[in-house]
Amino acid sequence: MAETKNFLLFRKWDMSDIEIQDPGLKTAISLRRQILPYTFGRSALKRFNKAEVNIVERLCNKVMHFGKKYAKNTGRMTGKKTKVLNTVKVAFDIIALKTGKNPVEVLVRAIENSAPNEDTTRIVYGGTVYHVSVDVAPIRRVDMALKFIADSIRDATYSNPKPIEEHMAEQLILAAANDPNAPSVKKKHELERIAQASR
Repeated sequence: MAETKNFLLFRKWDMSDIEIQDPGLKTAISLRRQILPYTFGRSALKRFNKAEVNIVERLCNKVMHFGKKYAKNTGRMTGKKTKVLNTVKVAFDIIALKTGKNPVEVLVRAIENSAPNEDTTRIVYGGTVYHVSVDVAPIRRVDMALKFIADSIRDATYSNPKPIEEHMAEQLILAAANDPNAPSVKKKHELERIAQASR
């Protein structure tokens, strides 16, 4: 018990009892216990190693790409990891106040509900391009879910006086509830609909 106390995320949230319900994502979502989700890019150049990076840190890394509305990597948040960590910390407090649940569990549910199972790929055959439906690998499913969530946070916050922490908390709560109005869940359904049409 003492060991668990020492490794609470942000010294508040216990990650040891969170269960990943989607069996396909068990290998791709890491709930490694650490106080501050910051690995200083140790996994950057190792293949598939991002599956070992704590899921909260991966969310922070995605949110850092935060620029102009249509030029996603050009702007204000690039490299400002401490700022994003503080944003996530406050957003987690808001989620805990609004839902009464562990915010890390809310994040995991949001990723499970935003991760697409099918996607399309282009196959060139005899000079003709075909779009073919394919299953998505677990790591890519988590990547896409985090991208959809980060995009929805950016689009909601852009030119809006409401703080980013509140937007982040709202988007995660909506996605965790599998609300069809959540932008990340909408994107997932749209992607799967296109994939089904090209089977």
